[in-house]
Amino acid sequence: MVPPDRADGPDPTPAEPTSVLLAGHDVPLGRYTTVRRLLPQRRRRMIGAWCFVDHFGPDDVAGRPGMQIPPHPHTGLQTVTWLVEGEILHRDSLGNRQSIRPGQLNVMTAGRGIAHSEQSPPDHPPVVHGLQLWVAMPDAARLGPPRFAHHADLPVVGDADLTATVLVGELAGASSPAVVHTPLVGAEVRLPADGGVARLPLAVGFEHGVLVMSGSAEVAGVRLTPGSLLHLGPGRREVGLRGLTDARLALLGGEPFDEPLVMWWNFVGRSHEEIVEARSDWMAGRRFGAVTEDPADRLPAPPMPTTRLKARDRHGNGPG
Repeated sequence: MVPPDRADGPDPTPAEPTSVLLAGHDVPLGRYTTVRRLLPQRRRRMIGAWCFVDHFGPDDVAGRPGMQIPPHPHTGLQTVTWLVEGEILHRDSLGNRQSIRPGQLNVMTAGRGIAHSEQSPPDHPPVVHGLQLWVAMPDAARLGPPRFAHHADLPVVGDADLTATVLVGELAGASSPAVVHTPLVGAEVRLPADGGVARLPLAVGFEHGVLVMSGSAEVAGVRLTPGSLLHLGPGRREVGLRGLTDARLALLGGEPFDEPLVMWWNFVGRSHEEIVEARSDWMAGRRFGAVTEDPADRLPAPPMPTTRLKARDRHGNGPG
């Protein structure tokens, strides 16, 4: 998986620690779903522009409602949804109605504001499993119009030791059709239990993170199982991967995102005042439109905190 011109010679000295293992924590999402939240964390808020990483399932939803997240708003971000098992119906305030199934990708660009819902259909498969990711939009693009895209056909690269589906950006010469606004990569990587050490090429200027969705693997010499995220700082030309069992991983990476952000509830902005305005607009029925095909009640915004929200950078640092 590593071209000779990129594999030769020693790697540059990383600008950050070689690897940092970050344990996730469980968070309820809607009434029936619990996710493992891997970003943001106090020790590491972002990987590139990836600012939010949730891994859900595999959950047995046979005879149960499954995922039921009512209409809710977003600003200043893109949602990236990838399914391993199950089916989820996306509906939004632009009038889009799209089922997503395993091997397909949904990308919703919130821009200045959009509302959507995510629900398992009544006749859903017995298991749901996947990723829900957020990408922070840079200042030049974040107030643009909302959009939605569904990608049913994505490029796959690999060999006997590794197969990678390119969700976002470029990897090993293959490019995803998904549109993003900063240099990023996202891929699902599958490793066989009896394979050797696969060498996956990385962009030297990117920072990367790897999580395991199922099975277990060794990544850069660190054993990974579901529930943690391994952060790899910039400066790497490649990373070594080995399946300890049949394993399914996610690789996320991007150029370090240096714009300070204010993240609160479902909004990504730049100031306390922006978040207050977004919340006010949602509660008053302004800006975001309506998810007219979804009969569920809109999700009300929680009360604003009693302290002023501060912008934080990718390390969690902020003013004051």
